[in-house]
Amino acid sequence: MSRTDADGGLATVLRPVRAGNGFEEALEQILQVVRLGLVPEGERLPSERELARRLGISRVTLREVLKVLQDQGLVEARRGRYGGTFVLPRPGAGGEDELRRRIAGVDIEDVLRFREVLEVGAAGLCAADGLDGARARRLRDALARTRDARLADYRRQDTLFHLTLAELSGSPTLAGGYAAVRASVNDLLDCIPLLVRNLEHSQRQHTALVEAVLAGDADGARAVTREHCAGTAALLRGFLA
Repeated sequence: MSRTDADGGLATVLRPVRAGNGFEEALEQILQVVRLGLVPEGERLPSERELARRLGISRVTLREVLKVLQDQGLVEARRGRYGGTFVLPRPGAGGEDELRRRIAGVDIEDVLRFREVLEVGAAGLCAADGLDGARARRLRDALARTRDARLADYRRQDTLFHLTLAELSGSPTLAGGYAAVRASVNDLLDCIPLLVRNLEHSQRQHTALVEAVLAGDADGARAVTREHCAGTAALLRGFLA
């Protein structure tokens, strides 16, 4: 992931919080950064100064947020010249029992339906509005990274591809809503195995989606996206059956 793409994803998720719920909203947003893979495992979060600036909170409040994430085993603080706050491998991911535990507190059908509405809408908007040279290159680059990703990194690159599409729709509200719902979907996807045949099929759909968007075919883009979301839904339901 290039620095530009990382900054774009962070800009979608990290926004100034409301004064009354500063701690809670900052915690929610940084959790989304971790769950979406915008900062990969083993890499460093933006500096405290940068996070505080983006979120519009004090360094004291930010440190309280980071302490919660440390206590949950999601990040690790390191000192020294190359120190900072680093994302740790997520504990407890994988397995049908874990999937059922996570899904117990989630209305999975609502999450999947909302994801589909946002993704289909974003695809249609991008195709209908047209993407200029720089925006088209950004979408092609995001597609290329999914194609070239190692198996272990595929889901993170898949997330970034769809988040890029949401950002290119031109609606910050849609992009922010998509980031939130995708974080919930990722919590569930982390619990099921990566199936090579499924990923190959998914990649063909990604390619068809980009082709439809760049051709200005809004109906085609929406149809491909709807089919793509249905595949993810079917996979999750299959592991729950």
